[in-house]
Formats: sequence, C-alpha cells, structure tokens
Amino acid sequence: MEALRGRMSCRGGLLGLTVAFLCCVGSVQCFGQSQDSEFTFLLPAGRSECFYQTAIKNGTMEVEYQVIAGAGMDVDFTIISPQGARLIIETRRSDGVHVVEPMEEGDYEICFDNGFSRFSEKMVFFEIIIEGQGGDVGGDDEFPGVEEPDGSLLEYKLDDIRETMESLHKRLERSRQMQTVLRAFEARDRNLLEDNLWRVSFWSCASVLVMLCVALTQVYTVRKLFDDKRRVCT
Repeated sequence: MEALRGRMSCRGGLLGLTVAFLCCVGSVQCFGQSQDSEFTFLLPAGRSECFYQTAIKNGTMEVEYQVIAGAGMDVDFTIISPQGARLIIETRRSDGVHVVEPMEEGDYEICFDNGFSRFSEKMVFFEIIIEGQGGDVGGDDEFPGVEEPDGSLLEYKLDDIRETMESLHKRLERSRQMQTVLRAFEARDRNLLEDNLWRVSFWSCASVLVMLCVALTQVYTVRKLFDDKRRVCT
C-alpha cells in the first residue's frame, strides 16, 4: 500500500508539473508581442514629423514625450483623430503625458513640430502605451485542451497560476516602461548639463580674457603717467 501511495503521489506531482508547464506555454503565446512602443528621433529645424498608431474603439492610448536635446528643449505637440479632429494641442512644451480614449477605430496621428526653430534641431523621445485592446487577458479560452485536474500539486489551481502569470507579466511590462522613461530623463539631464558646462566654460574664458585686457590697459596707463620725456636743462 505504501508503494502504491508513493507511485500515485509521484504521478500527481508529474501531472501538476505538466499542467504548470502547459500554462506557461499558453500564457506566452497568449501575451504575444506587446503593442506598446517607444522611439527616439531627431527633429530637424523648421520641420515636423508625424507618426501613426492604430487604435480601436473603447481602448486607451497613453502618449508620453520628452525633448531630451536641442536649444530650448521645446516642440509643438498634436494628436489627430482618424477623422482629422485635433484631440490634443500643445505649443512649445518640453514634455507631456496624455491619455486618449479612442471613440473611433483607425490610425491616430501623433505629430511633433519644430517649425518655430530655424537653426536648432531637437532630439525627441516618446512612448505609446496601449491598453484595453484585444479583450481581457486570462479568459478560459486561452488554454485549449488543458483541463484542471482534480488534485493539483501544492494546492495550486489553474486559476491561481493564470492570475500569477498575468500579474507578473503586467509588472514586468510596467517596469520596462518605467526604465525606458527614466533613461530618457537621464539622457535629457545629461544633455542639459553638457550644454550648461559649455556655456559656463565659454563665459569663464571670456571673463578671463576681459580681466587680462583690463589689467594690461591699467599697467600701460599707469606707466604712461610717469613717462616724462621732456629734457631738463642744468
């Protein structure tokens, strides 16, 4: 009896591991490739660049942008609906976060304009986060052919495994997005510091040159005051 119980316990453990493995494979296939995207590009002076993002009705589209390099660090930002309506309009901003709830399906236009600057190009980073598209994740149809056994290893159920993997996936995606935004902040701060360093160095050298010129002028003027070339007859 003890040997029979041991074999049944081993079979139950293998069955639980098999179910967990199939859940992992099914979750990876279900998650697929994320629709979120980020992009860094160089916006020439006096020009505008537009990007298109497909969205469906009743979804959520979050757009975050930052100007990380360039004089003034500002651009004009616009989001245009598929019908041509301007949903978001911002003028000469260095960063911004906007959440759009698409009321119609189609390609939304995201534009950055540097037309007001005739000489300085800008480096712009932006990120698009899409949520609520393609239905809820974690339904019963995600794992076809996998049935929940009567007894599972360590009292884990199939629903618990699904919830754990979904929560882990969402947290990893959010961590990746936050790291991308923090890298953009770091690049922006570094470019700003380098630009300020160049300005401080330039004006410091200019101040030193002015001080030297003033010192030489003072010395020359004082020497001229005591330089008497008139002859004295004795």
